[in-house]
Amino acid sequence: MTPSILDRCRARGLRLTGQRRTIARVLEGADDHPDADLLHQRVAAVDPTISRATIYRTLKLFDAEGILEKVAFGDGRTRYEDAERAHHDHLIDIDTRTVIEFVDPEIEALQEKIAARLGYRLVGHRLELFARRLKTPRKD
Repeated sequence: MTPSILDRCRARGLRLTGQRRTIARVLEGADDHPDADLLHQRVAAVDPTISRATIYRTLKLFDAEGILEKVAFGDGRTRYEDAERAHHDHLIDIDTRTVIEFVDPEIEALQEKIAARLGYRLVGHRLELFARRLKTPRKD
């Protein structure tokens, strides 16, 4: 089981103020990719005294410590996800901005094969597909 964001903060020796604990708990409950503004809305519902500046500083710290990872989906907003979530790729609907997480063993194998063919061992990757929904989905 992946250690919680709070556990990883403690393991890295980060000072955990009450506000950082609240932000970490809200992030742990996210099943999407919040940006700073959306995170601030969610955190304010728990503790309205937490400022946007505190959100930005905490996101920057968590990113620098490898607790969170920045993701960008082409809409100009920096979003975040837990850096230790299970590997997945993203398909972004360019009309609705819906983000679909998926894992495809064939894509994973192909990436490994390409890296090997070029003389490399793949140690990580990020795949983001930008798409528009078909009028009638294909039946493969």
